[in-house]
Amino acid sequence: MEFGFVDALKLIGALGFFIFGMKIMSEGIQKAAGSGLRRILSMMTRNRYMGVLTGFLVTCLVQSSSASTVMAVSFVNAGLLSLVESAGIMLGANIGTTITGWLVAVLGFKVSMAAMSLPLLAFGVPMLFFKKEKIKYIGEFIVGFAILFWGLSELKHAVPDVKNNPEILNFLGQYADMGLLSNLFFILVGTILTIVVQSSSASMALTQTLCFSGIIPFEVAAAMILGENIGTTITAELASLPANVHAKRAARIHSMFNVIGVTWMVLLISFTPVLHVVSWVATDILHVADPYTAEGAPMGLAIFHTGFNFLNVFIMIWFVPVLVKVAIRLVKSKGEMDEEYHLEYISAGIMATPDMSILEAQKEVAKFGERVLKMNGFVEGLITEQDNKVISKTLARIKKYEDITDRIEADVANYLAKISQGEMSESSSLKVRGMLSIVGDLERIGDIYYQMSKGIERKIEKKIWFTPEQRKNILDMFSMVDASLKTMNTNLNSSYSAVSLDKAKEDELALNKFRKAIRKEHFISVEKGDYNFDSATIYSDLFNSLEKVGDHTINVTEGITGEH
Repeated sequence: MEFGFVDALKLIGALGFFIFGMKIMSEGIQKAAGSGLRRILSMMTRNRYMGVLTGFLVTCLVQSSSASTVMAVSFVNAGLLSLVESAGIMLGANIGTTITGWLVAVLGFKVSMAAMSLPLLAFGVPMLFFKKEKIKYIGEFIVGFAILFWGLSELKHAVPDVKNNPEILNFLGQYADMGLLSNLFFILVGTILTIVVQSSSASMALTQTLCFSGIIPFEVAAAMILGENIGTTITAELASLPANVHAKRAARIHSMFNVIGVTWMVLLISFTPVLHVVSWVATDILHVADPYTAEGAPMGLAIFHTGFNFLNVFIMIWFVPVLVKVAIRLVKSKGEMDEEYHLEYISAGIMATPDMSILEAQKEVAKFGERVLKMNGFVEGLITEQDNKVISKTLARIKKYEDITDRIEADVANYLAKISQGEMSESSSLKVRGMLSIVGDLERIGDIYYQMSKGIERKIEKKIWFTPEQRKNILDMFSMVDASLKTMNTNLNSSYSAVSLDKAKEDELALNKFRKAIRKEHFISVEKGDYNFDSATIYSDLFNSLEKVGDHTINVTEGITGEH
C-alpha cells in the first residue's frame, strides 16, 4: 500500500489536531494563571539568572516557548524589560520547551493516552459551562490536554507503514551517510518543519513519532531537533517586525542564542559521541530502552533536546552582555521618531491572555497622555512667542499631534475591542471600559488644543493684543492645567487599582475656582471697555477651553478608578 495524497492529508490533519490541543491547553492555563502569570513575569526584572528561571517557569506553564519569547519581545517593546533581562527569559524558555518532549516520550508512547482522552473530555467539557471562570479555564486546559494526546495518537497512526513502504528509508539513506553534510541537511529540514507548523513542540512530537515508527534513524532525528531550535526563533522575529528597535534586538538575541548553540554542537562536537552519552544516560541511569531502538528513540530525543539546551544556556548566559552589544550593532536605531505616529506598546499583537493585553494597552494609553501634555506646552508657547518661523512650526506641530491623537484613539479602541472578544473577568472588563472612555477624553483634549491654536493663529494674523493682565491670567491657567495633566499622567502610569481621585479633584476645583474668578473680572473689564471685542472673544474662548481640558482630565482619572 503506497503512501498517497489522502494519507498525507491525514498526517497533516493529525498534526493540526495536536497543535490545536496544545493551543487550547496553553490558553486555558494562561487564563487560569491570569494575574499570577503577571506576578511571575515581574520577578524577571531582577537579573538574567532570575530571568532564566522565569522563562523556564512561564514556558512550562504555557507549554509554548514561542509564547514566552513573543511575550518577552512584547515586554521589551513596552519598555517593561531591558534587553539583558529579556535574554534571560529566552534562555529559560529554551529549557522550558523541552518539557513537551518529555511529556510526549513518557505519556504519548508508553501509556495509551488516546484511551484516556475521552474520560478526560468527560471531566473537562462540563467544566467549560461553569460560571466560575477559574473552573472554566481549568476545563479548557483539560480539554486541550485530551485533544493534544488524541492528536498524538492519530499522528502515530497517520505516519506511513515502513514495512510496506521501504522506499522511504531508501530515499533517506541517500542523505544519511554524508557526515557533516547529512547533519546540516537534516538541521535544515527541522528548521523548515518548525517554520511551517509554527510550533517547535509540534515538530518535536512529529520527529519523535517518525523515529518511533522507524521512518528516520535516531541520528537524523537529533539533527532535526537542532534545526527545530533554529526554526522556533522565526516566531519571535515575526512578532518583532512591527515593533520598536528594542523588540527587534530582543528577537535577534534569541536567534543568536539558538543559531550559535546549534553551530557549536555541529562544528565542535561530532554527533556520535554525544549520542552515545545520550544512550548511556537512557540505559544506565534512567533504565529505559536504548534510543537507537525504535521503542527508546522518543525518550532518547527528549534527553538529547534537554541536554543540548541546558548546556547551551550554561555556556551562553556568560555571554549575554556581548550578545546584547552585537544585537545593538546589528539592529541600528533609526533615531528618535518622537513625532512619527506608531503604537509603541501594542504593535506586537494581541497577547495570549486579556491580562497581558490590558497591560500593553495601559502603557499605550499612558503614552497618549504624555502626548496631550506636550500639546499643552505647545499651545502655551504660542501666547508669548514673537518669532513668526517658530509660530508656524509650532502650529504645524499641533496639527500633526491632533492627527496623531485621532489615529491613536481609533487604534487603541480597535485593540481594546479585539481584547473584549475573548473571555474576560469582570475586573478586566471594567478596565477595558474605563480605557475606552479614557482614550475618548484624551482625543477630545487634543481637539480642544487644536481649536485653541487656530484661535491664537487668528489673533496673531489680525494683530489682536492681550493686556498684561489677560496674558498673566491665561498663562497662570495654563500652569494649572499643566499640573492637572501631570497628575493625570501619574495616575495613567500607576496601577489602576491603587489610584485615588483626591489630587485630581483638588486640581479640578482649583481650576474651576480660578476660571470663575477671571470670568467675573472679564465681564467687568468688557463693560468698562478695557479691551476690544475681538480680544475679549479670543480671551474668553481660551479660558473656557482650558476649563474644558480640566473637565476631560478629571474624567480620565474617573475612568481609571471606574467611577466615570
